[in-house]
Amino acid sequence: MNSQLTSNAEALRLFFTEDIFMVEDKNQIASVEPVSVAEVKIAEIITLPTVNVSYENLPKETGVVEEPMPTLKRESSFEFLGKNQKGILILVHDQENKVSTTVGTELLRKLVKAIELTNNDFALVNYAHYPTATFEDLKGFFNCQLVLSFGVTTTQLKLNEQALHQIVKLDETRFVFTKNLHDLDSDQLSKKTLWGSLQQLK
Repeated sequence: MNSQLTSNAEALRLFFTEDIFMVEDKNQIASVEPVSVAEVKIAEIITLPTVNVSYENLPKETGVVEEPMPTLKRESSFEFLGKNQKGILILVHDQENKVSTTVGTELLRKLVKAIELTNNDFALVNYAHYPTATFEDLKGFFNCQLVLSFGVTTTQLKLNEQALHQIVKLDETRFVFTKNLHDLDSDQLSKKTLWGSLQQLK
């Protein structure tokens, strides 16, 4: 029996009348091209400017409570002898006696009489009982126009230093600063200078 297969080109054209296309095989492995990797530069180190921090400007810790500074007691009232009708303040300083020793008290009596004052005219305060009192405290209470200070210094009254045994004027108030009454009695030169100054108060 003869084979029905033929390889004759003319005979094959009679059977295959349609166009034949060549199709690319998608399963074919694509050629791999080398990939070049761009060089990566290492970032430069950036130096930040130095910042100086002052601890004084930092806020204080809220948990720390500062204790208030103790305030000195300001004198608001004074015990005194006399009636202060003429605004004359006499200051003495004696920690053991009400006014001074017997000798000092007698000297004060003579000085007051010499400038024609009575107990009604002045207020007499023993400063030893009020060691923190300033002149402002005393002036606010007595409204004094004249101060005779026996043994109480300008430093104690928070005033500028002044000459002793002389009449000085500070603002609207006249002052005479001198020694403690007891010591003054035995100091003839100081007592004489003071006596001359007090005569100007008449």
